[in-house]
Amino acid sequence: MFEQLTDRLQGTLRKLRGTVKIDEASFAEVARELRLALLEADVHFGVVKEFLGRVKEKALGEAVTGSLTPGQQVIKIVRDELIELLGGAPQQLRLHGPTPHVLMVVGLQGTGKTTTVAKLGNWLRSNGRSPHLVSVDVHRPAARDQLRILGESAGLYVYDGDESTAADLAVAALAAARRRGDDVLLVDTAGRLHIDTEMMAEVQEVARRVRPESVLYVADAMVGQDAVQAATAFAEALPLDGHVLTKLDGDARGGASLSVVAVTGLPIFFAGVGEEIEDFEIFHPDRVASRILGMGDVLTLIEKVQENVDVEAAANMEERTRRGDLNLEDFQQQLAQIRKMGPLSQVLEMLPGAGSIPGLKQMAPDEDELRKIQAIIDSMTVQERRRPQIISRSRKLRIAAGSGSGIPDVNRLLKRFAQTKKMMKKLGKKGRGGMRWANLPGL
Repeated sequence: MFEQLTDRLQGTLRKLRGTVKIDEASFAEVARELRLALLEADVHFGVVKEFLGRVKEKALGEAVTGSLTPGQQVIKIVRDELIELLGGAPQQLRLHGPTPHVLMVVGLQGTGKTTTVAKLGNWLRSNGRSPHLVSVDVHRPAARDQLRILGESAGLYVYDGDESTAADLAVAALAAARRRGDDVLLVDTAGRLHIDTEMMAEVQEVARRVRPESVLYVADAMVGQDAVQAATAFAEALPLDGHVLTKLDGDARGGASLSVVAVTGLPIFFAGVGEEIEDFEIFHPDRVASRILGMGDVLTLIEKVQENVDVEAAANMEERTRRGDLNLEDFQQQLAQIRKMGPLSQVLEMLPGAGSIPGLKQMAPDEDELRKIQAIIDSMTVQERRRPQIISRSRKLRIAAGSGSGIPDVNRLLKRFAQTKKMMKKLGKKGRGGMRWANLPGL
């Protein structure tokens, strides 16, 4: 999402290295580059002006910390101001008092609102809650069907009554949630392509009838300033608590996420970071700011590893790595764990300094390539995965046909596997074991 902005900011701040003193002249040049980088990222011009004003005031007014150079001091100030721009601290949902707690989700059509409700329900359940979902979109039956399908696929309960108005549906779902003993009711409201008075009147009536404890606005991070304008309109009509940003894994410029907090004065609670229902996380301003500046995001990376990697299996695999006693079945298992962590390009963004290594992101395989590799291995028999040396040409033909690939693809994978196994065995003898399959050449 922030790749273009990250590259521009890193290039700009790199010019400060070795700077002996930050004065008006040297800061003016940096400020000009920062302004261009932020405006090109589609950050609201008013937000850019205020942001640079605060950075300038601190850069020229603060004494330089003893352990930092003047250039490093400016970088620290920029990071601190980015954190404030993004909301300061992670937010907690306000779910207090008697249950079921009511949480309304609002937004325009096409922003990923319904998917967000399913993801939020899944997140709440994983955090010990018992969510109850309902779509009150009485205008588009497909919207209610979508939530039902998403909810059922995730094992979530979705209310599916036949009430004729949005407010009546919400009230009936609240009663059903109370009967079932569910402690959170998630209300997915109707969206429109554009703001209109009918839609606003409807969501206001729903809010009046079920009295939500929290109202979250879903903003599509790829829309840009349109998302900010729509968020402002909803904030004027409803008691919004904050935002959920969707499609943060996309390739848009990211300016909406840097503008929506400053313009509306409301924080970002969550971020959608992928297509799977599990690709949903608490929004951490400090971590996002560090990633924007190319400083990595080690904490999120550690959390992803803890969530997706079997520690005991990894330890056993490390020992086998030292002996050079690994096979494609091991690779199949670790590849599945790596893919659970999300696209490798996103994982690389979390590594400090990775952005400064030329071509590193381009070296990471995309999801299509990983799917092809996994399909090839899945098309092998257990015996072939454990003893790749038995794979003859006739077996390769069968594997290629079963995986929808060609014999050259199978040969390439087997060659890389053999090379890597040989290399890892040598490193293991030197006491440098523990290499992971993520280091497989070309993977």
